[in-house]
Amino acid sequence: MTDFAEVPGTAAPLHNALNAAGYPDLESLDGVPYKTLIALHGVGKVGLGRIQVALEERGLALGAETKGATITAGHTGKVASDIKTHITGVDPLNYIEALDTPRRVEHGKQLLEIFNRVTGAEPKMWGPSMIGYGETHYISHTGREGDWFQVGFSPAKSKISLYGLKDSERGAKLLPELGKYTEGRGCVYINKPEDVDLEVLEQLIATSWATLN
Repeated sequence: MTDFAEVPGTAAPLHNALNAAGYPDLESLDGVPYKTLIALHGVGKVGLGRIQVALEERGLALGAETKGATITAGHTGKVASDIKTHITGVDPLNYIEALDTPRRVEHGKQLLEIFNRVTGAEPKMWGPSMIGYGETHYISHTGREGDWFQVGFSPAKSKISLYGLKDSERGAKLLPELGKYTEGRGCVYINKPEDVDLEVLEQLIATSWATLN
């Protein structure tokens, strides 16, 4: 998990206000409404904006940001100026092979093989640590736009994030069969692939992939 002090451009009053309200780390804010947080003493628009950017870099978002979003296939190039997470030129396999422990490398390669095989698409690095497949474009209820990926994963140190698995009605119904996981607004967290039913994971990926392909 990411300590608030690790978010660039944020200060102690913001960190303390979020901690006091029961949010221990950045990831705990995934799905929390903007209005709930901005009402806290010590939380301002600038700091909360930087929190939102940090969340988006991890494929997460505050609740109000994606509420009622319209998602379509393909990229348009219309992206809000404060969104800093884009496709990079890093090779996903090279990124995985450079992870800091053999266990993370093993898990990363296992997920890369599964996502590659199920989607049949070329993986792309998004930001420093997310591996995404496919192209989508979203427009939020506020009119804010961005390009994103359809499904993907991030082999983080603390937990592995899986993206796009519950975006369809069928996926949401199938998700409880996955195994041991927790949910954020924009993703599903697992500790390791051994904790989940990999056949169900493949079904979830395939179900999501079929919605726009």
